[in-house]
Amino acid sequence: MSVSWESIEAGAEPAALTVGPITRTDFVRYQGASGDMNPIHHDEVFAKASGFEAPLGVGMFPAGVMSTWATDWLGPDNCRGIRIRWKRPVWPGDTLTFSGTVARKYEEHGQRKVDLELKGSNQDEAVVVLGWMTFVVP
Repeated sequence: MSVSWESIEAGAEPAALTVGPITRTDFVRYQGASGDMNPIHHDEVFAKASGFEAPLGVGMFPAGVMSTWATDWLGPDNCRGIRIRWKRPVWPGDTLTFSGTVARKYEEHGQRKVDLELKGSNQDEAVVVLGWMTFVVP
């Protein structure tokens, strides 16, 4: 991490990250790593029989990309908390953009902290995931 306390300001918006188009292979790779092999995330026939237009992404897939974007900026060892809210499915072919804002910069119990408000949106600008993370900043 090369970010210093002095260089962070409340309201700052770090450069966004765009990934995609997302593929079914991305879903399967994530499923294999997580151990969640529910066929709704990779099997076309099963997904359609379940009422979906196609296999849908595991909710933790976009949440994981979003939190990795934040930890790449502020350091995984500095993360002190995370909350995630899933808003809508991610489909094969989606392109996702992750962005965030420094919602708060403060000191607490002798530690310098920042709270981030995060968002992941698809190519139609529909929000697929929201997140809130707290980091200490040396």
